[in-house]
Amino acid sequence: MQTRTKITIAVGVLALGALLAWAFAPRPVEVETAIVSEGPFETTIDEDARTRLVDRYVVSAPLAGRLARIALREGDVVAAGQVVATLAPAPAPMLDERSRAEQSARIAAAEAAVLQARARIGAARGALERARTEQRRTEQLAQQGFVAPIKVDGDRLAVQASQRELDAAVEGEHVAGFELQVARAALAAAGGGRVPPAGFELRSPVAGRVLKVVQPNETVVGIGAPLLEIGDLARLEVVAELLTADALQAVPGRVVRIERWGGPADLAGVVRHVEPAAFTKVSALGVEEQRVNAVIDITSPREQWAALGDGFRVGVRIVTRSEPQVRRVPVSAVFPLPAGDPRAPGHAVFVVDSRRARLQPVTLGGRNPSVAWITDGLASGATVIVYPPAAVADGVPVRMRRR
Repeated sequence: MQTRTKITIAVGVLALGALLAWAFAPRPVEVETAIVSEGPFETTIDEDARTRLVDRYVVSAPLAGRLARIALREGDVVAAGQVVATLAPAPAPMLDERSRAEQSARIAAAEAAVLQARARIGAARGALERARTEQRRTEQLAQQGFVAPIKVDGDRLAVQASQRELDAAVEGEHVAGFELQVARAALAAAGGGRVPPAGFELRSPVAGRVLKVVQPNETVVGIGAPLLEIGDLARLEVVAELLTADALQAVPGRVVRIERWGGPADLAGVVRHVEPAAFTKVSALGVEEQRVNAVIDITSPREQWAALGDGFRVGVRIVTRSEPQVRRVPVSAVFPLPAGDPRAPGHAVFVVDSRRARLQPVTLGGRNPSVAWITDGLASGATVIVYPPAAVADGVPVRMRRR
C-alpha cells in the first residue's frame, strides 16, 4: 500500500473519530444568570385595604315633626354649628306625657355625656403631658447614648397618638354640648309651643363635609330618624384586614407604604393598633380565613392625599423588617438542598464557575417575593443561575444568557 493512501486513511479515521467525539460530547445547557449584588432588603405584608373616617357623625331628628327639604348634597362643606336641616311641628301633637318624660331623660343623659366628655379631656391632657415628659426624658438619655433611637421614635409616636386622643376628646365635648342643646330645645319647643314658624333648626356638630343625605325630601319623620351623615375628611385612617398569622408581625409603630390609591406617589403611614378580636372571612377560592383589622394612620401631608375619601380602596405594604445593605440574589435562584445531600436540610444555589454549574450551599437571612438575603456561602459579584432547568446539575457545562 502506498504511503499516500495510508496517510489518507489515517486522516479519515481521525476525522471520523473527531466527528463522533463532537456528536456524543455533552452539550452546554443554556441558562439564565444573575449577579450577586449588595443593596437594601425588606420584608413586607402586602394587603388590600380601605380608607375610613376616624369619626362619623349622624344628624338625626331629636323629635317627631315635618322635615323641610334638605338643600345640602354629598360633598358640600359645612361648618360647626351650621344649620343643616329644619323641623316644623306636625299637625298632630309632637310629644305626649310619656314622650316628654323621655325627652327629659334625654336631657339628663346629654348632661352626663358632657361631664363624661370633660373627664375624657382631662384624662387625655394628663396622658399627653406624661407622653411629652417621657419623650423629653428619652431624648436626654439618647443624647447620652443610654437608649436606642427606636425608643425616641416610639415616644414621638406616643406623643402624636396622645395629641390625637386629646383632639378627639375635645370634639367629643363639642358633640355632647350640641346634643344637650338639641335635647333642651326639643323639650322647650314641645312643652311651651315655642317652636318658631320657620321651624326647629338642626345644626352640624362638627366642621366637615356631607357624606350622605339619608332623607333629602320633605317628609314627616319620627324621633331618632337619621337625616344625613357628616365627617371630617382630614381625619382619615386606613383599615387592612390581615391574616392573624401576619397580624402578629404588624405591631404598632411599623412603617407602612400606601400604594394604588390613585395618586402619583406612595403615601407614608404607620400602624396605630391591631384590633384584639378576629373574624372569619371566606376568600375568593372559598377558603375560610381568620382575619383581624389593622388600623393605619396616614403620616404624609394632607395636601398629598386631599382627594382621598371615605371607603376608598388602597394597597398597603407593612414593613416588618428592613436592612440597609445586605448580599442578595434573585429569590428564583435559591432552592432547597436535595433530601439525599448530607448537608440537608438547607438551601443552595448553582454558581457558574469556568462555564460549569457548581452546587453551592448558602445560608439565608430572609427572603421576600423578589430577592433572597444571603448571609453566608456567596461572595458579591458571583454569577448564579436563576430558574435552574432540570438538566442542570453539579459540574454540568452551561452557556450563560445574562438576565
